[in-house]
Amino acid sequence: MPRRPQIPPALRGRIFRGGDAVREGLVTRTQLSGKTWRRLFRDVYVEATAEVDHLTRCAAAVEHLLPEGILTGVSAAFAYGIPLSATDLVELLLPAPHGPVKGVLLHHGPTLADDVRDLAGLRIASPTRACWDLVRHRPLADAIVYLDQFLGRRLVTVAELEKYAWERAAEAYWQRFLQATRLADGGAESPGESRGRLMLVTNGVPRPVTQFVITHRGAFIARVDMAWPDYRVALEYDGFEYHSSRSDLARDRVRLNQQVLAGWLVIHVTGDRLRRDLPAVVAEVLAALRKRGWPERPHLSDS
Repeated sequence: MPRRPQIPPALRGRIFRGGDAVREGLVTRTQLSGKTWRRLFRDVYVEATAEVDHLTRCAAAVEHLLPEGILTGVSAAFAYGIPLSATDLVELLLPAPHGPVKGVLLHHGPTLADDVRDLAGLRIASPTRACWDLVRHRPLADAIVYLDQFLGRRLVTVAELEKYAWERAAEAYWQRFLQATRLADGGAESPGESRGRLMLVTNGVPRPVTQFVITHRGAFIARVDMAWPDYRVALEYDGFEYHSSRSDLARDRVRLNQQVLAGWLVIHVTGDRLRRDLPAVVAEVLAALRKRGWPERPHLSDS
């Protein structure tokens, strides 16, 4: 029966610098390269059995590598409760340029007075500053996915983001940030919905109302992902697991029938089709809107 590895009490449950532990005689370099320990960054270790999420990696990076670092971007998003894969790089903001650090995505630049908060002993970018860095350092569509989540969780408002953009109007990215703010929508409930809405709006479809509740004669019918209620047109974004059983399919068809009987035209699309066949999807949505009077005749009233 193999012997259970011995972990020095001083290192149990701790993240530590390997060099320090070796100098103190707690472990050897050979032992650190074994299965007992997990390497988080260069010369930074923890027990192999320890639970490590993204915030754990953030704390390790700041405590043992870059104490002046401020969590920003996706790392700040994770700290605020927006899910993120633990394999993503820790994202830090530094006051000055710094050489590359494996496993850490570094930015540098000045901060405004209210840009930094304290969370569990870590310095973290405010929601507005985190959104600013997301827009600066990521493709616009990727950044808007996160902005939707910040807005949807009420961590920040559109007015606050717009105000922040104007406060940084002397900087290169402020107009891009203002554009992202005006394209964002806190109603999106998934990254797929965010990307789908953005694809449609940036290709000529009028901006929809997200998570719209359809009623008929005072009764609830459905809550749809996107809607143009003035024209009674709705769009549902379907994932690959949308119908996991016959009962789900039957329930969905009843729901669709009720929407149609209430006078709504409902379009269903998948993320895969949006990526592969976007022009056709855009054409279908615009055709549905035109069929209902957009923009040729006055708006219809809601149910």
